[in-house]
Amino acid sequence: MSHDRLALEALVRAQLRSGRGLSRRGFLRGASLAGLAVGAPSLLSACGTPAAQQTEASCQTEDKSATEKTLAISNWPLYIDEAKKNGQTVYPTLQKFEKESGIKVDYTTDYNDNNEFFGIVRNQLADCQPTGRDIIVPTDWMAARMIDLGWIQELDKSKLPNVQANLAESLRSPSWDPERKHSVPWQSGLTGIAYNADLVDEVGSFEDLLTRSDLKGKVTLLSEMHDTMVFLLLMTGADPEDFTEDEFGTAIDRLGEAVDAGQIRAFTGNDYAQDLVKGNVVACEAWSGDVIQLQFDNPNIKFVAPEEGLSLWSDNMMVPNQGFHKANAEAWMDFYYQPEVAAELAAWVNYICPVQGAQDAMTKIDPDLAENQLIFPTSETLANGYDFMALDTKTEQKYQQMFADVIGA
Repeated sequence: MSHDRLALEALVRAQLRSGRGLSRRGFLRGASLAGLAVGAPSLLSACGTPAAQQTEASCQTEDKSATEKTLAISNWPLYIDEAKKNGQTVYPTLQKFEKESGIKVDYTTDYNDNNEFFGIVRNQLADCQPTGRDIIVPTDWMAARMIDLGWIQELDKSKLPNVQANLAESLRSPSWDPERKHSVPWQSGLTGIAYNADLVDEVGSFEDLLTRSDLKGKVTLLSEMHDTMVFLLLMTGADPEDFTEDEFGTAIDRLGEAVDAGQIRAFTGNDYAQDLVKGNVVACEAWSGDVIQLQFDNPNIKFVAPEEGLSLWSDNMMVPNQGFHKANAEAWMDFYYQPEVAAELAAWVNYICPVQGAQDAMTKIDPDLAENQLIFPTSETLANGYDFMALDTKTEQKYQQMFADVIGA
């Protein structure tokens, strides 16, 4: 076993001993040390061959929920509340769901990367074949792609009363699924700026990140195109939710200028967090949940909503074609939109809770977390959040290649 893999396992064990959840993106931070994180090249390879499109007529799915009380879920690692019972890891809210619903859940943490998972299921979904999964949890941009390909079943909103009542207003109408016909957010997060206040003065904008001389060579940006380019589009005056190819080209050129000037130390996955703690990096583009984890040990690691705006994203529960237990899946989705259940989950994973009413419920679990703006941001903060415009497959490939060329991926 490699030293990196041992370091990853030690990180996970330490987090579990501390009683704090290691977020799923935090897990990937460690995983990247062991060579598990997958960057832009994997996307290009996953997108290399056009995937077959399906329609509701061409790929019909029988729902067997009435006679089969089972549910198969694929999710990201360490993205659900955990506890130890008789030396075994258990999921308390999952167990509660099973007891109340009578549905047996096969919960698998086989998500490591959106593109990697796409590669695992693409052949089955393209051919209207079962994947063995009733719920998958892709991030917004991949969710958009799968919906565009016709691979996702439409949800029955009459079976989702808690979702209808309690879904946060800011998440009700993403550009890629404006009526939430196909998706329900599992957890959300913000992308912004983190900096080490022990080492540098406040960094308030992406303009600062890309121009301040005291930050030169000590800045990292994310290697995920959608995260980083939201801010470059904002910096160059474009709307990340509605931009042209020329505007994207201008934003890419602006990024290239910063790279050529030596301002950016590296483009990273989650491993930016370790460099930030060690002082190798003094400011970086960062995910909100990672910063919460870092602040437990160093409160001088700060998260900033950049002057340009924030990037708001979600990982979304969806039912793929030939997922034969859609009603069972809808029962699971609705269960987690009860505020008390949502609060229990959020207290462990430390990302933005998408459920209205969960903040009040959180006060009974952890009053400090109930006041944490990175888990329960204000409406003013969320109003300044941007999604990334949904792209068709061809355009996605093109923009990913442009981005990869600039960052040297």
